Amino acid sequence: MSVIEEERVRGSVFKDINAEDEDQQPTVIESLCMNCYENGSTRLLLTKIPFFKEIIISSFACPHCNWSNTEIQSAGRIQEQGVQYTLQVKTKRDMNREVVKSDSASTRIPQLDFEIPAFTQKGSLSTIEGLLDRAVAGLEQDQPIRKATDPTVADKIEEFIQRLKKLKEVEDEFSLIIDDPSGNSFIENPFAPQKDAALSVTYYKRTPQQNAALGIEVEEEQADESPGNDLDTLRNEVLVFNTNCPECNAPANTNMKLVQIPHFKEVIIMATNCDSCGHRTNEVKSGGATEELGTRITLHLTDPSDMSRDLLKSETCSVLIPELEFELGMAALGGKFTTVEGLLKDIKELIVSKNPFMCGDSSASDRVEKLQLFGQKIDKIMAGEMDVHIVLDDPAGNSYLQNVYAPDPDPEMKIEKYTRTFEQNEDLGLNDMKTEGYAEK
Repeated sequence: MSVIEEERVRGSVFKDINAEDEDQQPTVIESLCMNCYENGSTRLLLTKIPFFKEIIISSFACPHCNWSNTEIQSAGRIQEQGVQYTLQVKTKRDMNREVVKSDSASTRIPQLDFEIPAFTQKGSLSTIEGLLDRAVAGLEQDQPIRKATDPTVADKIEEFIQRLKKLKEVEDEFSLIIDDPSGNSFIENPFAPQKDAALSVTYYKRTPQQNAALGIEVEEEQADESPGNDLDTLRNEVLVFNTNCPECNAPANTNMKLVQIPHFKEVIIMATNCDSCGHRTNEVKSGGATEELGTRITLHLTDPSDMSRDLLKSETCSVLIPELEFELGMAALGGKFTTVEGLLKDIKELIVSKNPFMCGDSSASDRVEKLQLFGQKIDKIMAGEMDVHIVLDDPAGNSYLQNVYAPDPDPEMKIEKYTRTFEQNEDLGLNDMKTEGYAEK
């Protein structure tokens, strides 16, 4: 098949798939059944997991032998960081949580010393209970052969299968860990936009071995000591480098500039504009090192003018609004240099406007009402009609909120320095960092 023909086929398959279309219909393709080698049909549907991303659901059914199969694939690219979800399953309601498990994700249940390695199962969209049922079905598949050839092993596996089935009753609490280097797996938070106390999400940098397993070739960094790369040049110049648009993957340019924030420190601002699809994004990264102490900034919003305060939210900063029982994790929204009003608008857009559970068949009346009420409260805060506090908690100490009374203290703003916990140092990668004698063998 030529390149032109291949593009024509791809266009005919995917042209009607749209995650924002409430009346979307799956695309049906005639395909070969690998069980009976007759023709069956494959249905493809692009959908979106709330607070996650777009995925492609593929479902095959054969009318001749009644064999069926369902898979999922990420509709986006491999993420910049890997992700690990740890869920403490305490009640039977937890068994109904939606789970997206990609091909590259491994699944562990420490209490049973049970693990499903990466790349041993196809990607799936299921629930916690469905995940356990799939594991049980995989173990039961070859049990008749084992009973005939090695009864001892078959009995041990049968005993383990019963322990797995017993987990569905949730008589005892257990942990479920999904570790995905590609960053494309997900466990539902039914309490969104509030924090889920039973679910922890950790993002991490992939190892070279994990990059190799995902087929990613990482270029080795080469030290360039040319005179044009010194710090003074960076301060006075906007650097431009080539990249790909995160939305349409077309070639785009990213602009980078080193900026000094008054009464704070230097930060790096990066902005990407795509001429093909019009997508625009900006990101802020700290230009300095991780501080010795974490920083917690609490601002009491007493006047609409507070909305215009400059705000720097680093990638490691979480945002809390105690009066709304709301917490935004450190990895959400990324790094931003904006205003208090801009941050509140981004929060509302993330929780309400871009939430696919607000429309279509995915919407539940109680959930829609809950999220709409949250959006209305955000509007009241921006209008100065609610008395609330905004808390920026940054373990790395690289976030900033403008003091309009500077250099005098701000009576409505409280800045606290605190010692990081072991878990916070672990998230920042500081526990294993060796800064003295690192050259010694």
